[in-house]
Amino acid sequence: MDTNKYNLLLVDDEPDVLEFIGYNLRKEGFIVHTASNGKEAIRLAQEVKPQLILLDVMMPGMDGIETCEELRRLTGLKDVLIAFLTARGEDYSQIAGFEAGGDDYISKPIKPKVLVSRIKALLKRSIPIEFLSKPQVMIEQRGLFIDTERYVIVKQGVEIFLPKKEFELLKLLYSRPQKVFTREEIFSIIWGDDIIVGDRTIDVHIRKLREKIGEEHITTVKGVGYKFVE
Repeated sequence: MDTNKYNLLLVDDEPDVLEFIGYNLRKEGFIVHTASNGKEAIRLAQEVKPQLILLDVMMPGMDGIETCEELRRLTGLKDVLIAFLTARGEDYSQIAGFEAGGDDYISKPIKPKVLVSRIKALLKRSIPIEFLSKPQVMIEQRGLFIDTERYVIVKQGVEIFLPKKEFELLKLLYSRPQKVFTREEIFSIIWGDDIIVGDRTIDVHIRKLREKIGEEHITTVKGVGYKFVE
């Protein structure tokens, strides 16, 4: 991986963490920008357009969850990968992080080589998977339209904007109506085999999708996985 092509934004309120992690990432060839709080992170993210943001959860003022939610509201940052940095022992809900639009979480302290490996695995996911990069612009199933260029769902004439992972999960199910995608397939295609995510990650994303597009479109096959119903 040519790391010098990637802008990373590191957000943490502890100067020592910014210095240590920033140094090790730059040593690996990444272009690293740093911010010490949520508001600064949002401003800088809009300016430098990073491919990945490492976001501390516990920050004074605007915490990591709130910062992530605000970032996901910005159209120009809909594709950015966001990984939460969490200190072991912090009262942190992975579910809250994923619901806010996070892609992964990383516990600190973490060895530099392990961190770099996790970041590279995350960045690989930003390379379009074949089925996700088909040249279709608008496809339709059961009155539900999906705009593959704008990450927008159109239902009964109303546009619904989805976070990246929710969109990719819906598009996966949508691509083969009636096919049951196992949880293992979904994890592998959407999150990648090298990424460690919580057991309830898929459940959270499915629940959020059902809230937005309707219960009738996605069926649970107990003990197996999920399918899109025509």
